[in-house]
Amino acid sequence: MFPILETERLLLREISKDDAEGIFACFSNENVTKYYGQETLESKEQAESFVDFFANSYKEKRGIRWGIEIKGTQGIIGTIGFNAWSPKHRRAEIGYEIHPEQWRKGYTFEAVSKVVQYGFNEFALTRIGAVVFMDNEASSNLLTKVGFQKEGILRDYMYQNGKAYDTYVYSLLKNNR
Repeated sequence: MFPILETERLLLREISKDDAEGIFACFSNENVTKYYGQETLESKEQAESFVDFFANSYKEKRGIRWGIEIKGTQGIIGTIGFNAWSPKHRRAEIGYEIHPEQWRKGYTFEAVSKVVQYGFNEFALTRIGAVVFMDNEASSNLLTKVGFQKEGILRDYMYQNGKAYDTYVYSLLKNNR
């Protein structure tokens, strides 16, 4: 059973083929992919491949990705979840994106806070990491607001449009919340 999470304003739910359009809306926007380490999507078929990737990742216990939906509306405004999930080592990396029309409304903070809580309580994680492009001030500020600590810099860690970028690495430990 795929877990459904709720916040005051959001429903975090399983991503389905019907969400390919919402995924395409996010990942075809250069403002979203600029700091993602992912090339900008050019077709809805590519977005459908994301849906399959997210489903397989969960089935194979490598990660989990929720669609972010505003309660009372249809369709997702972004996604959030854990990548590089290692149950043995009780750690995962959090990743998220949201459509620019929904930026600066507190939705990402709400979703990240809920997913972090879920990760510690239900997945028994002791560490949640995050990797952020150094120029992505909004994401760095958000993670700090949630309680993540900057640990350092990963040099030439992510590629975007064929160019290597340094990233910050953040972590939140269960015992330091």
